[in-house]
Amino acid sequence: MPRRRIIAGNWKMNKTPSEAVALCAELKDLVKNDAVDVVYCVPAIDIVAVVEAVKGTNVHVGAENFYIVDNGAFTGEISAPMLKDAGVEYVIIGHSERRDIFGENDILINQKVKKAFASGLTPILCCGESLALRKADTYKEWIERQITWDLDGVTADQVKKLVIAYEPIWAIGTGETATADQAEEVCGLIRALIAKLYDQATADEVRIQYGGSMNAGNAAELLSKPNIDGGLIGGASLKPDFGKIVNA
Repeated sequence: MPRRRIIAGNWKMNKTPSEAVALCAELKDLVKNDAVDVVYCVPAIDIVAVVEAVKGTNVHVGAENFYIVDNGAFTGEISAPMLKDAGVEYVIIGHSERRDIFGENDILINQKVKKAFASGLTPILCCGESLALRKADTYKEWIERQITWDLDGVTADQVKKLVIAYEPIWAIGTGETATADQAEEVCGLIRALIAKLYDQATADEVRIQYGGSMNAGNAAELLSKPNIDGGLIGGASLKPDFGKIVNA
């Protein structure tokens, strides 16, 4: 059975609530595609407004981050139960900006993956290498290590529902894009690793996105590859072009 495509927009720290509602209205007719799971991963302040704005459409709502504790003295944080109650279905975990800017390591990311599943949220787990690792030809080992740590103690049934996003850091927000063959190589590597850590049936079900400057011009070629099941889209998710990616 073919895997269902998933195109997720990562809005990052963009759009006020009123701007978010306006963008949802602008994209509404452009992202209609019943064969694709469409997700808007939005800033926490926008979640309630966006959940309301996409009611009755094919769009699902995701969050960009959360903390591993349900409640308590964690000023400035937001919990998985809060997201779930607000109508969130997906959550991005381990994005390179969270790892690099905010110092999140694989131990915390592993805790977040487990907590997301325990709270009824579907993780979009990010992995990827820097330009230095790519040039040193150690990127395969790096990504395998990330995935192995991040999924420690996660069950096969959970992994089957997981979304993994391969995001070469050197291709995020730079205009640089991995070639379709480069992206396919790593997405295939990730699927092979899942088969090794779990089994082939689990590897065949897990959905793997490409997340490095996918746009309307290159989406069709990237999505034609057998191991690329969708995209995690940054800047292009804030524009009408997002509809072209959904329908590529």
